[in-house]
Amino acid sequence: MSSNDPIIDPTASIGADVKIGPWSIIGPGVEIGDGCEIASHVIIKGPARIGKRNRIFQFASIGEDPSDKKFHGELTWLEIGDDNVFREGVTIHRGTEFGGGITRIGSNNLFMPYTHVAHDCMVGNHTIFSNNAAISGHVVVEDWAILGGYAGVYQFLRIGAHSFIGAQTHVNMDVPAFIMVNGNPPEAKGINTTGLERRGFSKDTIMVLRKAFKILYRHGNTIDEALTEMEALAPTTPEMATLINSVRASTKGILR
Repeated sequence: MSSNDPIIDPTASIGADVKIGPWSIIGPGVEIGDGCEIASHVIIKGPARIGKRNRIFQFASIGEDPSDKKFHGELTWLEIGDDNVFREGVTIHRGTEFGGGITRIGSNNLFMPYTHVAHDCMVGNHTIFSNNAAISGHVVVEDWAILGGYAGVYQFLRIGAHSFIGAQTHVNMDVPAFIMVNGNPPEAKGINTTGLERRGFSKDTIMVLRKAFKILYRHGNTIDEALTEMEALAPTTPEMATLINSVRASTKGILR
C-alpha cells in the first residue's frame, strides 16, 4: 500500500468495477454500488448506501454528520440512488433522529460544484442543483426541479416537480409544481415553460398550466377558490393533478 492509495474501512462494501482515486477515504458502514467512479480526495462516511454508476468528483464530502445541534452521534443514514453526478466540493449530510433518521437522494441527479444537501432532505430524480445552490434541513425537492446558482431553500420546505428556482433566489415558502420563481424577495414569475418544452410537454398542456397559474396567482383568489377553479381544468390534462396536489401538500404555505 502506497501513501497515496485510498483508505477503505474493512467494513465498507465496494461493488464490482468501482474506481476510487488516490487519497480518498471510505469510512465504516459505507456501501458503494457497481460501476461507481470516485475521484481523488473524496470522503464518504457511513452509514451510507450509494447505488450504481454514481460519479463523485474531487473534494466532495458525502455522508458527513449533520450540522444540527440536536444531533448527538445517534445512528442515522444517507441513501443515494443510481446514475447521479456529484461535482467538485459537493457536501451531503446524513439524517437526524428528529428528522426521521435518513437523507435520501434519488437517481439521475446533477449536483454542480459546491452544492449542499443538508440533513433529512428528500431529493427526487432528474433534479439539477447549479453551482453553490443549497437546501437546508428537512427540505423536499421533487422530480425534475432545477435550482439556479447560489439559490437557497429554507428548512422544512417543498420544491415541487418541474419547478425552477432562479439564481441567487432565497426561497422561504413552498413552491408548487411547474412554477418558476426568481428574485429577492422571491416571486412566482410563471410556468417553467422552457423546462417543460425541453422535456416534451405538449403546447396544449403548457397552455392549461398557464391558465392555472393565472388562477392561482393573478386573479386575486384565495387558495381554496383557486383550487376549486383549477379542479375544473383537471380533466383537460393529467399534469393538473400534479399541480393541485402540490398546492394541497403544502404545510408552510405556498409562495405567492
